[in-house]
Amino acid sequence: MNIELFCQRAELLHQYLADLYQTAIVLPWIPSDLVPEAFKELHHTSDKLRIAAEELYQQNEELIQTRNLLETERQQYQELFEFAPDGYLVTNQQGIIQKANYTAAQLLNIAQNFLVGKPIINFIPREQYQHFYSELIKISQSPQTKEILLPLKPRHGHYFNASLKVTSLVKNEQQSATLYWLIRKISGLQPVKSTASQDQKDLIGDRPINKYSKGENILLNPLLIYYVVHGVVKLSTFCDTGEEILTGLVTSGMLFSSSMTSLPIYQATGITDIELVSIYISELTVLPSLSHTLLPKIQQRLKQTESLLVIAARKKVEDRLLYLLEILKQQIGEPIPGGTRLTFRLTHQDIADACYTTRATITRLLTQLQKQGVISFDEKKHIICKNMP
Repeated sequence: MNIELFCQRAELLHQYLADLYQTAIVLPWIPSDLVPEAFKELHHTSDKLRIAAEELYQQNEELIQTRNLLETERQQYQELFEFAPDGYLVTNQQGIIQKANYTAAQLLNIAQNFLVGKPIINFIPREQYQHFYSELIKISQSPQTKEILLPLKPRHGHYFNASLKVTSLVKNEQQSATLYWLIRKISGLQPVKSTASQDQKDLIGDRPINKYSKGENILLNPLLIYYVVHGVVKLSTFCDTGEEILTGLVTSGMLFSSSMTSLPIYQATGITDIELVSIYISELTVLPSLSHTLLPKIQQRLKQTESLLVIAARKKVEDRLLYLLEILKQQIGEPIPGGTRLTFRLTHQDIADACYTTRATITRLLTQLQKQGVISFDEKKHIICKNMP
């Protein structure tokens, strides 16, 4: 039974009870003192059921709207990934290709659908196998971005020198790592200096660093991309009912821009004190190196949007909260003895906005998880996700 039908039947039941009451009070064989009390209780129960059905219907409508908003943003990030000027691959821990964009298919001279399921080793010279597999093992064991320089051989084509930047991501302890690859041609196999710290230095350059206080809204210019040097920024929108919807958490080394979304309302707020660098979008057309640096970060936002979309799809609030904590462990977690500590404190309202529920519900569920030993809090009220046996 869908929610709309349930609401209709609840309203119909309420009307039946009202009609039954009107009939019963005129029947001579029913004692008059029994009718008001019995029907008063039935009417009260029916009224509570009708109100609960209306609230359930409203919550369902808000969830549908939220899911549509997130799907729209996810689609836009997917298009950025698909038509990026660099090749992108997604593989499992063994290097089996699970996803490829158009540029990767062009570089390897094979259709996208035929790339899926093939080992990336198929495009690497045999004499490089041992080196590649040793690097693959190192990559799977570290969350740091690593660069591999080696020749690649397209299908029915000639070798070309390539730079392969790869990041490993483990979504939860039960799943193996997923590898994200950026592939581009290079003129030679000279070592490249583009590490994460070097990327940040290149992005900051001579640009001024803008500082914002915790809780301050950032005035967004659609001509600019904002790079977070330090702190955490909350991205959000508002549904028709006026409730805030979380669309992203941008931490140090990530970026955001109102030009990257089609949402009519798009707000950026500092969860902590933050430092930002502003980059004009027009610079991407004249500085190819800047484009190469920013595109992996755009892909990072796409992956986060997809993760938030999964939260919206989960029916139980408890499941949404647990999945959000897994995302936060990956995004802002730091390992400590016995668990992972979230380096920034989120309010119960921030968490409620991400889980599409009320602050009171989140407070109750966090207390429940704390009693179960799933989480704890440090002296600064930061959440600690415990390692489960």
